[in-house]
Amino acid sequence: SAGGPRQDPRRVRVRQRVSLSHVGVIAKTVTPGSPVTIELADPKTKETVDVLEVDACLVATGRIPATKNVGLDSLAIETDRRGFIPVDDRLAVLRDGEPVPHLWAIGDATGKMMLAHAASAQGIVAVENICHRDRTVDYRSIPAAAFTHPEISFVGLTEPAAKELASSGEFEIGIVRSYFKANSKALAEGESDGLAKVIYRKDTGEILGVHIIGIHASDLVQEAANAIAQGHTVSDLSFLVHTHPTLSEVLDEAFKRAVVTA
Repeated sequence: SAGGPRQDPRRVRVRQRVSLSHVGVIAKTVTPGSPVTIELADPKTKETVDVLEVDACLVATGRIPATKNVGLDSLAIETDRRGFIPVDDRLAVLRDGEPVPHLWAIGDATGKMMLAHAASAQGIVAVENICHRDRTVDYRSIPAAAFTHPEISFVGLTEPAAKELASSGEFEIGIVRSYFKANSKALAEGESDGLAKVIYRKDTGEILGVHIIGIHASDLVQEAANAIAQGHTVSDLSFLVHTHPTLSEVLDEAFKRAVVTA
């Protein structure tokens, strides 16, 4: 979907290697039925290169916010060019860049992270602020997952985004990887494809992003999300004990490989 969080390039490449056999082509036609028939074509010549027969086909075309005719005009509030309602990190609706008193917005209509759990977090923050308990949303600590096979999950920055931040902040990033093929539980499950990547600041150990592809990746990412939210460094996490044999050791191995220079 066009509205989902951006995926890290390396994780995409691994997913393609593990799961996909048709990359760099377009679906020319999709014919419903049993089976569903997909005609694949070269994106430049539009000539058919293959025909697939599958049980089901998911077509993701993006999302459009349903923010018209909800009364924003009466308050002189303008949505952005895509139709999303502008809000600050306290979820107050903005008019000309300034919060509108007693007006709040949460969920997909804000165009932030269009995920159910992100909307829930936004709702909690909005209520806290309505009750005069100041709180903001930390989007970098909100995880996301794709329930494919194998699963994909991530939290924080992608590698390109982390490198851009590092260049502007004049610090160096470190990247460590660990692999499911070296994990006892993954081998026992017969699901050894996948990896975990941790991106961090070399000078402080601050975790900037974590990306996982593999069995139960959607569950494993929560440890990293909580660490980012609570400000724990890779050094902090490297001393935590993980149960053996479990999939959690995939991240444990990555944390232990990180080298902090400070």
